[in-house]
Amino acid sequence: MITNGTRKRQRNGSSSRLSSAVAVIDSASSDETLTETSQKLRRTSSSTISPPLPPSIASGFNDPSTADVILRLYIDNSPFECDSDSFDSSASEVQIYVHSSALLRAKYFCALLSDRWIKGDSDELHKVNLSVTPSTGSIHTHLTVIRLLYSDDFSDVIHSASAALSILPVALKLLFEDCIQQCIRFLEAVPWSEDEEQRILNLIPFLGEDESQELLARVSPTKSDSAEEMLHSLILSAIHNHPNVAAVKAFVARLLRDLSSRDSAERVLEKAFSKSLKVVKESLEEYSSPNFRGDHNETEAIQRLNLHTALTNGKQLLWLVERMIELRVADTAVKEWSEQASFTADLQRTFRDDAWRNIVPGLPTVVLKCTCKLANAAAAGTILAARQVRKKFVKDWLPVLIVCKDSSSPVLPNHKPVLPSPKSLYLELEEAFLRIISTLPMNDAQELLQQCLSFSTRDSEDCPHLITAFNTWFRRANHPPQLRDS
Repeated sequence: MITNGTRKRQRNGSSSRLSSAVAVIDSASSDETLTETSQKLRRTSSSTISPPLPPSIASGFNDPSTADVILRLYIDNSPFECDSDSFDSSASEVQIYVHSSALLRAKYFCALLSDRWIKGDSDELHKVNLSVTPSTGSIHTHLTVIRLLYSDDFSDVIHSASAALSILPVALKLLFEDCIQQCIRFLEAVPWSEDEEQRILNLIPFLGEDESQELLARVSPTKSDSAEEMLHSLILSAIHNHPNVAAVKAFVARLLRDLSSRDSAERVLEKAFSKSLKVVKESLEEYSSPNFRGDHNETEAIQRLNLHTALTNGKQLLWLVERMIELRVADTAVKEWSEQASFTADLQRTFRDDAWRNIVPGLPTVVLKCTCKLANAAAAGTILAARQVRKKFVKDWLPVLIVCKDSSSPVLPNHKPVLPSPKSLYLELEEAFLRIISTLPMNDAQELLQQCLSFSTRDSEDCPHLITAFNTWFRRANHPPQLRDS
């Protein structure tokens, strides 16, 4: 990234703005080319007004009858220049007739054609060589800029970012301030493609600080964490009450997938995850262990609010978990989810009570979906969780699953079930837990498998996942102990 500290061409505010340029020209050999000499010049103050163009010269470009300078443009085949093959060899040299009064608008020509350097008959045609290299542009671009010395209206030529970027290096080379300023003003006002942006960044070091300020402001963040701050704001917009929630969530999910920095995405998602989880936990804690006094109606209203807050933030948490798993940055989420003994205890107390059923019937499903997605990621190896993390994950969340199964579909005499039972979700989470248990040491697996008996059904054929898990454990139990030599 280019900063304001980048070395720029200096702009001298002296009243004798051309004195240094003239001194360089004086010391140059008579056969020295313009490009070689221009490398020794520095741009002077951009506030200098260009000399007015005589009306009789305005239409005299390449007019041999009135010109007093012959300008030869030729391709420099220096071995130090790259991409020289990109030039059209059929136009390797061009000679044009120009007027010193027009050339004086460019500070380099102003120095080159000063009386201190040119000696001899004023009626004599002065010959000047101008080399063209790939770094500054083609012969055609140089001719375009020289033609602009004869005009005060650049709008017909500088009409696109691409055109301005082609002309600007030549204008900088010739110290043509009016053209430089017009190119910069145009680039400040129009959009850029990615390629054009890179070209502008490459030219920034050759501009004055005041000239590059607006250009740099567009591409240089004011803070080092601007990208993460923006991403965090987008995530909050996606999960908090946006009028078009589904579309915004899909768009932000796409941005997260395309983000070049996985570390930034991970930090932002972890921050949002922890915040949403904290709100869900606090809401359930206040609901399951109320600590307030008031009349019945007020108490009920507060409890309803706590449950709705838990459900709303639980849905946000689910979306965040899905994004973290998708980007494979859910390691911290799995670890944090495994350290929720207090939270899972509050959930069990809440779901054993019937009050939540008519207020937030979808709360258990949301919580179990978060648990299931994280459990599947850990069981599949998408997230490489440590053994203790895997054990605590199952140990803390298995009781929540059991309570949800027991309370999800109570059937009263001569009544239909109060709520539909999300059997597929229960089964998926059961299978995930059993797969995680199969990764644990025998003693840990023995302890947890005994708590999974509630997975069984009246027909043993309906719970093959549980049968497989126990068969696996007993097969391993029948292995002879593997003792290592001490």
